[in-house]
Parts: sequence; C-alpha cells; structure tokens
Amino acid sequence: MTTRNVEYGDPEVALPNEILRTVVGSGVHGIAIAGTDDHDEMGVYIEPPEFVVGVQSGRDSYIWRTQPEGARSGPGDKDLVLYTLRKYLRLAIKGNPTALLPLFAPERDVLLFNQLGGELRAHRDWFLSAEAVDRFLGYMHAQHERMLGQGKRNRVPHRPELIERYGWDVKYGSHALRLAFQGLEIATTGTLSLPMRDMERERVLDVKQGRVARDDVSALIKSIESVIRGRLERGNLAVPARPAYDAISAWSVDAHRRHWGWSFPQSVDLLDPFTPPGVGDGS
Repeated sequence: MTTRNVEYGDPEVALPNEILRTVVGSGVHGIAIAGTDDHDEMGVYIEPPEFVVGVQSGRDSYIWRTQPEGARSGPGDKDLVLYTLRKYLRLAIKGNPTALLPLFAPERDVLLFNQLGGELRAHRDWFLSAEAVDRFLGYMHAQHERMLGQGKRNRVPHRPELIERYGWDVKYGSHALRLAFQGLEIATTGTLSLPMRDMERERVLDVKQGRVARDDVSALIKSIESVIRGRLERGNLAVPARPAYDAISAWSVDAHRRHWGWSFPQSVDLLDPFTPPGVGDGS
C-alpha cells in the first residue's frame, strides 16, 4: 500500500515564518490541462536566529507531498516546497527557472505574502541576468535530451503511457520548448511573463497534447537556442551580465533583522562594508 502525505522538515519552524508562497508548475505557466496535472506550490520562510547566527543546524527546506519521494505525482496530488530565505536567494541568484516563478507569478497565484514577501517580489529584476539566461538553456538542454530519449537518465521512459500514445514523451518536449521561449523572453525583454505569452503558450500546449511531431519540436528548440546563444556571445541582452549580488545580500540581512525584530545602529549602512568603531578612525 502506497504511503501518502510525506513530510520532510519541521512545519513548526517553516509555516509560522513564511513570507511568500505561490503556485508554481504548469498552472502558473498557463499550460495546465484539466485532469492531467498535479498542483505545485513554492514558498519562502525565514529561519529563527538560532539557525542562522547560533550553533543549531536545521534543514534549509520544508517539503510536503501527497506522494512518497520518487513516486510520480498525478491529477489531484499536491507538492509543496518551502525554502529558507537564504537557500531561496541562492537558487534565484543562479537563475533556477522554478525558483524564479514566485517572483513573477501573477497576483491570482500568490497564496501568501507579507511585507517582506512583497518586497522580494518587487525586487524581481535583481535576479535576471545573463547567468539566468544561461541557466534556462541548461535546463532546456536537459529536457530536450530526455525528449529525444538520450542520456543515461533516459534509458527507461518516465511516462510510458505517453510513449505508447504519441510515440515520444510530449511532456519533456513541452518543458523544453517552454524553457526555450522563456529564456528568449528574458534575453530580449528583461522580464518573465506568467502566464506565458499567448502565442508561445499555445505552441507549448500543442506540443503537450501531441499535436506536433517530435522532429519539428526539436528543430524549433534548436532554432531558439541558436538565437539565445548568439545573443549571449555578443552580449546583446536586455539583462545585465550578473545579478545584483550586493543589493540582494543587503536586503537579505535587513529582512532577517526585521523579521526577528532586531535593530542596528542607524549609522550602519547595509549597502557598504561594515567598519567596527575604532577601526580606521585613528582611535
């Protein structure tokens, strides 16, 4: 008998300290198909100070699933992952495609937020960079390989029912094409539209529903990838080369401080290196 409602981490640490939670997955992209997709949520919480500046250690995430680890989620299943703010920021700085979704999710898909969560979303542009574009290409390439049945992880199809119905795994194809379109959008416009822009969303849905031949999907993915890589090589992007590390770090320090109710002397400027009193002033 399958065990359900699997939980990892401490809900008494994560849930009361949430600052943001949104829908992620196919729903937020606008490509969910009724009766076929599960429901995914992602959120961010701030650890108590003893886990950050003390000697205690704890998990950097909280996970709740209706299916056990390794089991495929299906219609009606729910996957929830909450990351500590520090873990989340590291993922978003790297341009992780899923981690960026809570920053750009439309208001209808924002399930929970407070002032800090609203500030985090307001600073979404800090995280978009050439590094994020390159990360989208990396994830796209992995999905493209799986779509083609290539690579060590693809010796056994994950979704044999799709192979039987369409002759190939159309879900991998839809993921790869979505990532290609979104990487191109970031590179050319400097933002990420959620849900996807109408024309691109319809093309991804066509792939997901088996209306496009695998070779045609593969050719389109390669064409988009070529455009993106050309822009990366020329530096012709609508985003900076690097994320705003200093601003993100300063905001993170301040967000932790405010969440804990701690205060710093007004003379401390979080955007500049901290110089202790008596250092460099001749005293």
